[in-house]
Amino acid sequence: MHIDHINISAPKAVLDIEKDFFCEVFQLTVGYRPKFSRNGYWLYASQTDNKDSCALVHLTESDEHSASPVKHYLDHIAFQLTGLARLLAKLDELGIIYRTESLPDIGMTQVFFKSPAGIGLEANFLNETISP
Repeated sequence: MHIDHINISAPKAVLDIEKDFFCEVFQLTVGYRPKFSRNGYWLYASQTDNKDSCALVHLTESDEHSASPVKHYLDHIAFQLTGLARLLAKLDELGIIYRTESLPDIGMTQVFFKSPAGIGLEANFLNETISP
């Protein structure tokens, strides 16, 4: 078993911002999406028009979803990546606040930050450390 994708449902204006953010920060690309009753985007880890490829992030247009002031239990979504220095430079360039955590016993550096819609994100880098 594995997680197939994450879905973010929001009004179109929020989706467009999230799409641009995920594509810029995680280098995802917009790709094939079947025709659904609601508009949206599927974001892939590599550029593809192959409908058999797996879109990691689904963005679905919805006026029924909105930001919530109510506490909830989903804390964050994590991605395993390469290119720690590039990601930190991109977050700095975009003015995104983040924190890092080093786990030397497993050789991992973690970066925690939020998307423009406030979704908690974690980027994990194996055998990559922050240069002093």
